[in-house]
Amino acid sequence: MKIKLAYGQQGLDIDLPDTRTTVIEPRHVAGVADEKSALLHALERPVAAAPLRQWLKPGGRVCVVFTDITRATPNHRIIPWLLDYLEQAGVARAAITLVNALGTHRPNTREELQRMLTPAVVDRYRVINHEPENETALAAVAKMPDGTPLLINREVLQADTRILTGFIEPHFFAGFSGGPKAILPGVAGLRSVIANHRAANIAHPLATFGVTQGNPLWEEMKAAALAVGPSFLINVALNHERQITGVFAGDVIAAHRQGCAFVRDSAMCRVAAPFDVVVTTNSGYPLDLNLYQGVKGMSAGARILKPGGLLVVACECREGIPAGSPCEKLLTGSPSPDALLRKICTPGFSYAEQWQVQIQAMIQSKVRVVLRSSLSDAAVKAVHLSPCPDIAGAVMDELEACGPQSRVAVLPDGPLTIPYLA
Repeated sequence: MKIKLAYGQQGLDIDLPDTRTTVIEPRHVAGVADEKSALLHALERPVAAAPLRQWLKPGGRVCVVFTDITRATPNHRIIPWLLDYLEQAGVARAAITLVNALGTHRPNTREELQRMLTPAVVDRYRVINHEPENETALAAVAKMPDGTPLLINREVLQADTRILTGFIEPHFFAGFSGGPKAILPGVAGLRSVIANHRAANIAHPLATFGVTQGNPLWEEMKAAALAVGPSFLINVALNHERQITGVFAGDVIAAHRQGCAFVRDSAMCRVAAPFDVVVTTNSGYPLDLNLYQGVKGMSAGARILKPGGLLVVACECREGIPAGSPCEKLLTGSPSPDALLRKICTPGFSYAEQWQVQIQAMIQSKVRVVLRSSLSDAAVKAVHLSPCPDIAGAVMDELEACGPQSRVAVLPDGPLTIPYLA
């Protein structure tokens, strides 16, 4: 069985035995016939909210929040359409600011912003990167459950109209992406993100794919979005070809809930029993730019793997871990995944990006993980993983060791499909 894995921009071909391989992919949903018309229709007939044009105030400032380069949102399509809509509704270009919702990720370069939004948008509008560590660019709007100030980007807070854009997919600890995540972590301060992503929340049994209600991370994200004040949501659902399959606009919570139900139906797949081997990806470029993002695909595959089984992760990592990041420093600063878990779960410990490291270590406490990437073997080993130059060879060796009844599952699109055990 020949399978093409989403890996970088070119993909990766592997060949596995037909009789022992199960391929798990999202149920195909056709793209809408006219994406722009679908978006404009949703703006005029939103969920539990007035049409967007009624949110616009004469002479008022508009802030459009958009997702960064690590997300698959088709910003280059939906943002120009939205901006055209705003201008036709009488909003001056000078009154519009676009904020890149980086969360705690690195800022995107001008060239990247041009690819994401189109050169015309970057040239004609004010586009800024969120600055999570610059507290002069933030303001406190509330207290979080642990007492940490909820710090939010001032540009977002001071706008007369806030528009939150993004796309919805199952998320490995927030339940689903989109919705209130545009505020926290999207445009929140680093201290607030660390508080939300603290070890106790990450370890909670409901902090997982497909769960929002009762998920402590999502509940805090919801509270943060409501504390900021009214915002108009524009979220899309996508298929494998990155075509828009649905547009969910209006109230941040109600429209997101509707979008999550739509996505759950196509993206979550029930399987009868765990597998001996699972091969997963992180959905290819740009989602597999680094290992930090790759933990999402790792988490998706681990859900259906037998204890002690082999998890093969194909994640290009052209930007490294990334190099010099808090994630890399934390991973390389401890001798083992067990030591990492002990450190992260120590009361009072707080470190940027600890959540991704915690999830990787939690997975490694249950299964073995090997990585196919562009990283050097030394770099892979330094972050407590084993390099895997030959995916098919590694799978066949493991199947042979496990016996004739052993089976392998493949998630060619990684966390675009979330399997779960019956």
